[in-house]
Amino acid sequence: MAYYLGIDGGGTKTRCVLGDETTVLATTTTGGSNIIRLGEKQAREALHAVVHHVCATAGISPDQIHAICIGVAGASIPEIAAKIRGTLIELMPQINLTHIEVAGDNVIALEAAFGAGPGVIAIAGTGSLVYGRDAAGRTARAGGWGFAISDEGSGHWIGRRAISAILRARDQGLETALAAMVLHAWKLATIDELVQQANSTPPPDFPHLFPIVLHAAEEGDGLARDLLAEAGAELADLATAVVRRLAPHPSMERTATGVLPVAMTGSVFRQSAEVRQVFCNTLQTAFPGINVRQELADPVEGALARARRM
Repeated sequence: MAYYLGIDGGGTKTRCVLGDETTVLATTTTGGSNIIRLGEKQAREALHAVVHHVCATAGISPDQIHAICIGVAGASIPEIAAKIRGTLIELMPQINLTHIEVAGDNVIALEAAFGAGPGVIAIAGTGSLVYGRDAAGRTARAGGWGFAISDEGSGHWIGRRAISAILRARDQGLETALAAMVLHAWKLATIDELVQQANSTPPPDFPHLFPIVLHAAEEGDGLARDLLAEAGAELADLATAVVRRLAPHPSMERTATGVLPVAMTGSVFRQSAEVRQVFCNTLQTAFPGINVRQELADPVEGALARARRM
């Protein structure tokens, strides 16, 4: 029997699913495996752990795996793809190189949402990206240029913007519940310490602040709610750019006729109803009647589907 692995190698966590031709046999999750963000050593450890664990759960050996598809940020960079492929070969030296696909995280997410068909996927997790494909196979993307200059609406972006918003509010003599929550989360006593921590090199774990912003918003903090609404609007702007680039004719931009459907994925969309709502409402305003799917896509399922086709 042939076995297949689908892996979603994110910046915060790595998800892996093992299946045969028709059935999912085991799934597991470990720490992040994004080489760009975390470095080669940590990514290698995470991939080794997740593959060994999923195989043990299914009761098979890694050398029984027939094909693998892993989706990661930076897959288009040859050096990154080669390092990931090498790590997987360490685990499964018997596997044919042609049976290892290192794909972009956007590719497996689009696969999970639409299969081989047309559509647009908005990804908002630790980072963010919007990617689409039309019926003719043309593709377009927006955002996802890295946490220092892009990744609008992502967990990292929300965390970094939270610090900026806290400091702007303080400049105006305002105290917010969000400020106290962030100080507590980072185990800091003063705003001066917060400024020092936020400007440190390497940068702090901004994505860790996303759940803090969520909690503050649930407690009624206006600053936190505004941040989530802003994230939803930023993600919708990225999706709008991709939809328009792939629109079959400019006259169709203001109607749902011929406009590609849109799906969402990632921890920011999954955990924040506010982000989802603003995202959907903004797209509906830009393209009245557009189909924005409410059920979130699961990228690891797209990775498994691609592995099975090899």
